[in-house]
Amino acid sequence: MPGNELTIAERIERLPLGRFHRRFIALVSLGNFFDLYDIFIVAYIGAALQQSGFLTLRQFTFFVAAGFLGMFVGTVVFGMGSDRMGRRSAFILLLLIYSVFTFAGAFAPNAAWLIALRFFAGVGIGAEIVVIDTYVTEVVPGRARGRYVAITQVAGFCAVPVAAVLSRLLVPTHFLMSGWRWVMVIGASGALLTWWFRRRLPESPRWLESQGRVAEADAILTGLEKESFSTERSGEWQVTSGEQKEGKGIYTEGTESTEDTEKKESGSFWELWRAPYLSRTVMLVIFQALQTIGFYGFANWAPTFLLKRGVSLLHSLEYTLLIALVSPLGPLLAAWTSDRFERKWTIVILALVVAGLGLGFGNSIAPAAVVGFGALLTLANYWFSAAFHAYQAEMFPTRLRATGVGFTYSWSRLSAAFTSILIGAVLVHGVPTVFAVLAVAMILVACVIGLMGPRTNGLVLEEISQ
Repeated sequence: MPGNELTIAERIERLPLGRFHRRFIALVSLGNFFDLYDIFIVAYIGAALQQSGFLTLRQFTFFVAAGFLGMFVGTVVFGMGSDRMGRRSAFILLLLIYSVFTFAGAFAPNAAWLIALRFFAGVGIGAEIVVIDTYVTEVVPGRARGRYVAITQVAGFCAVPVAAVLSRLLVPTHFLMSGWRWVMVIGASGALLTWWFRRRLPESPRWLESQGRVAEADAILTGLEKESFSTERSGEWQVTSGEQKEGKGIYTEGTESTEDTEKKESGSFWELWRAPYLSRTVMLVIFQALQTIGFYGFANWAPTFLLKRGVSLLHSLEYTLLIALVSPLGPLLAAWTSDRFERKWTIVILALVVAGLGLGFGNSIAPAAVVGFGALLTLANYWFSAAFHAYQAEMFPTRLRATGVGFTYSWSRLSAAFTSILIGAVLVHGVPTVFAVLAVAMILVACVIGLMGPRTNGLVLEEISQ
């Protein structure tokens, strides 16, 4: 059993990857699945909402924008706020928020209600992604950090083909209510189930230490060390109602000694604008504002692009279903490459690949070419996503991590909201013109990371953030 003379970070880094890490990632990944399900159903139900007359193209643009504006607010308030409330607490609260409002949205009586409820669902969706990246980055040892973040993305992007299949099956139906409403109900119900499972998650020891709650961090790690270094099954980790019960140790959240409080590290938002974090903050703000144009420009609009090309709703859903089937393969490639190849250069190369494939998709007419380019673009996009989610969470120290990631990531939500309006305006000039705009954005992404991004692979978090 490791001695307590080691720091919290050293004890986390020396833990062998085992049962706890698999359990932790499985629970986090469940939440990521429903989070991304909720994001991507917009593309599939959007075409149906327009064809049925429930939403006009202009209203669909506002529907998409409202979701991303909600994500912007949620990322700022709760993503950054998790530096104060804790990773686990933010996790569970956000699941509840977007589950409730997505469920309510399924019963929206008109376009105005649907758009408004989408905004509030977005508050939970946007911040959840930030908390996931931060949480996993702090709990998993550096040697596997990129791979484990990518695994949460694998699980998350499995939601894309699921959403596509459910939309293909349910959207054309009308059992008690329109099929698109059932697609939303399913996502909300699943997230509530995940919220129940997540009661078993521990708080991040790194975060507890940064808050001066060293005794609690020590209690959690003592339990994890007992489980990880013991050859016997010494009882599984459990967190229920804020209590840890593992071997001899019991802790209750919210308790901290006077000695611990004196060691609290306070992170300030303004610290993001001073060395050594200023250049990283600027880099990630520019990166996030640009990458969303290329990523969500395709992800949220693909079926609508096909409709504008004269493809029927049924065939549009079939094409996007075929494209969606490859979605989990992108993060799988990221899980395999993330800790083998430098994440910085992986992001640069993939951004350029996305730009090229987007131009191919935008200029394709034949069904085979549409599906082929769409599938390859989806593969590259989601590989790119998994890589940058691991990368962005490595840029800041624990006391500032969620604030830094939350603030910079919020620019992607704001950008996505305005991107929806931009695409709606550019679409009148044709689908190829839209993808030319998306390609320029991704080329600029490659330039920003290539010129300003630090290397992070294999380094301990505390070393990267110095």
